Amino acid sequence: MPIDHYENFPVASLLLPRKLRGAVTDLYRFARAADDIADEGSASDDERLAQLSAFRAELHRIGAEPGATPAPGAPALAGIFVPLAATIARHQLPITPFYDLLSAFEQDISVKRYDDYATLADYCTRSANPVGRLMLHLFEAADPGNVEQSDAICTGLQLVNFWQDVRVDWHKHRVYLPQEDLRRFGVSEEDLAAARLTPAWRALMAFQVERTRALLHFGAPLARRLPGRIGLELRLVVQGGLRVLERIEACGYDVFMNRPELGAKDWAIMLWRSIK
Repeated sequence: MPIDHYENFPVASLLLPRKLRGAVTDLYRFARAADDIADEGSASDDERLAQLSAFRAELHRIGAEPGATPAPGAPALAGIFVPLAATIARHQLPITPFYDLLSAFEQDISVKRYDDYATLADYCTRSANPVGRLMLHLFEAADPGNVEQSDAICTGLQLVNFWQDVRVDWHKHRVYLPQEDLRRFGVSEEDLAAARLTPAWRALMAFQVERTRALLHFGAPLARRLPGRIGLELRLVVQGGLRVLERIEACGYDVFMNRPELGAKDWAIMLWRSIK
């Protein structure tokens, strides 16, 4: 199991309360569809941005006209926005996180490098953190302390995804490793292109792994506070991120040739750590 961008949604999980599974599926459908517009297929950048603009217009309609249906001539959007509008209304979800996600997807199209960790973290506040915030609203647990720890978990999971997918993202002409860190550790983009497993590369990745682990550990108490199956679901998600980091370390940071994926043994370890 890779820790993938929107596979972090616990979609239709049996651990989720039945009454929330449909709502989570509606949120996932929106995020997955918008993410695919930004990242999949052969459309031009202008075409991708135009499609995301249509998503933004539908969000505006939902916000301005509760219960609004997609505009005539947009049947492809109906399957996404009709159930989404109902879920937003039923659970009184804030609209801002949806706009934040769209902003991040639009950024995916135009921004391929990040100067420093601050700019990367800013991207994560829009690409990852809204997911956790929406889940907290569904769980009726969106108080400031919970939101802070949820943000740490979501940013941490996003970074885990970046570190395990360095090679994949390189082939998409993206580098999420901060340019400032590349310079600091003496790693060049030529090293990435050639998949050079140098001491400098290992030092760089060790630094990123520890930074990411600290975020997940900071957020982990949230998963102990949330009740019942919801808490167990989140503990498994956190342990999944931590386990991928362990796998990155175990392969000597060679994510070029050994993209970490979690198997049955890893799941057993994650479950044990989640319930002990």
